Amino acid sequence: MKLEIDNLSCGYNKKAALKNISLEIGPGEIVCLLGPNGVGKTTFLKTILGFLDPIEGEVRIEGKNIRSWPKKKLARYVGYIPQAHVSPFPFSVMDIVLMGRAAHIGNFSKPSAHDYREAEESLDKLGILHLRERIYTELSGGERQMVFIARAISQKTHILLMDEPTSSLDFGNQARVLSQINALAATGLSIIMTTHAPDHTFLCSAQVVLVCRKNEPRIGNAEEIVTENNLHGAYGVKVKINESYLDNGTKIHSCIPLLDN
Repeated sequence: MKLEIDNLSCGYNKKAALKNISLEIGPGEIVCLLGPNGVGKTTFLKTILGFLDPIEGEVRIEGKNIRSWPKKKLARYVGYIPQAHVSPFPFSVMDIVLMGRAAHIGNFSKPSAHDYREAEESLDKLGILHLRERIYTELSGGERQMVFIARAISQKTHILLMDEPTSSLDFGNQARVLSQINALAATGLSIIMTTHAPDHTFLCSAQVVLVCRKNEPRIGNAEEIVTENNLHGAYGVKVKINESYLDNGTKIHSCIPLLDN
């Protein structure tokens, strides 16, 4: 299933935060949005989700403009994982994951046995089925993020939007979440994610939208866009990008900010 972003400008009160974004995302592709705080990355996701109307341009799924789609219809196509947070209510993990089935359940209906099976399969796919009876608020940050991914999987969408999916996670949990993102893309899911870590674009073999405060967004593959000059222009700090090779010949990149003395 193809997602098309056509000359999209988005923002609040008709004041555009992001302008003239055009890209196509097919099955199994990952797009990373990079850029400093406040340039409109989350606003971009909210526009795709239908929470905000575009100022200009269109968002299309399979060639159809989604602007007039009911929210429940859109939820069958697009899933969303927000920035890490803790629910104020002590829901169980199973309750959280079942919320992903809302798009498939009638307004006055209860989750069916099929919905419970879908939720359990989502947890099992991520290797966290043992958490199903745990209280969500008592989990670690990495576990909570995995539960949110399971909720999105249970939604059975074709497109997944992720807002800083590794924020506040330790080094190991960041790696685990990125591995799951790659695994989901390998199943044919289209993924758009925001991140503050340029390294993630290489680890996910992603298309990149690099947003600067003054210049037009730069769009292309990671090796084209995530360069020392472009990162310096976006973030205002000098960056060194090192390249090295694994034993199997795979090239890896690391982006290192250079601190002023």
